[in-house]
Amino acid sequence: MAADGLPVPKSLPASLALPALVFDMDGVLIDSNPAHRRAWEAFNRRYGLETTESMHESMYGKRNDDIVRNFFGELPAEEVRARGAAKEVLYREMIGGRVEDMLVPGVRPFLERHAALPKALASNAEPDNIHFLLDRARLRGYFRVVVDGGQVRHPKPDPELYLLAARLLGVAPADCVVFEDSYAGVAAGNAAGMRVVGVLTTHSHLPGAALSVHNFLSRELEAWLMAQVRPT
Repeated sequence: MAADGLPVPKSLPASLALPALVFDMDGVLIDSNPAHRRAWEAFNRRYGLETTESMHESMYGKRNDDIVRNFFGELPAEEVRARGAAKEVLYREMIGGRVEDMLVPGVRPFLERHAALPKALASNAEPDNIHFLLDRARLRGYFRVVVDGGQVRHPKPDPELYLLAARLLGVAPADCVVFEDSYAGVAAGNAAGMRVVGVLTTHSHLPGAALSVHNFLSRELEAWLMAQVRPT
C-alpha cells in the first residue's frame, strides 16, 4: 500500500502498455482557481472594473490574452500582454508560501505511484506561473515535457496544445489520458483524440469526460486507469 492507502501498481509485462498522462495545471495539480478569482477581482479594480460571476466563469481554462480581451475589450497586443503579466504577478504574491497546501489532494502520491509512465504538463497558463508551481511544489522532476499556451497558435479549447504535448512525448494522442478541470480543457482533450479524466475542483460536472473524480485519492481513478492498459 502507498502512504495514502491506495494500492501500488504492480509491474506489468513488457507486452502491455499503459497510457501516457497529460495534466492541466490550474485546478488539476493545484486548486488555484479561488486564488485566481481573488487576483482578477483585485487587478480589475485598478481599472474600475468589478468582476462578475459570469466573468469568472468565462476565464476558467482560458489563456490570458483571451481573458484580458474578454474583460477589457480590444487592446493593443502589448497592453494585453502587460495586463496579463501584471495580474499573474499579483496572483503569485497572493499565494506566496501556500503552494504546497493548495495542491490537489493525492496528486504527489499519484505522480509517485505512476513514476514509470511518461507525463506532460500542458497548460494555457503563463510560463512564469508554471515555473513558479513546479519549483515551489517540487514537481518538475515528474514531467518529461512541459508546454504552455504561448507555445501554440491556438490555445484550449483548440486541441493544438495537447497534440504538441503528445508529439513531444513521442506518444500517439489515442494513447494519452488527459486530466482536466475546465470545459475548455475537456473539449481540447476530446478534440485531440485523448481520453479525459475530469477533476471536479472547478465545476461539479464536466460533460465529455470519460471519468470524473474529486481528486487523486479516488480508488475509482486507479481502477479506471489500469483498465486502460492495452496489448502492445
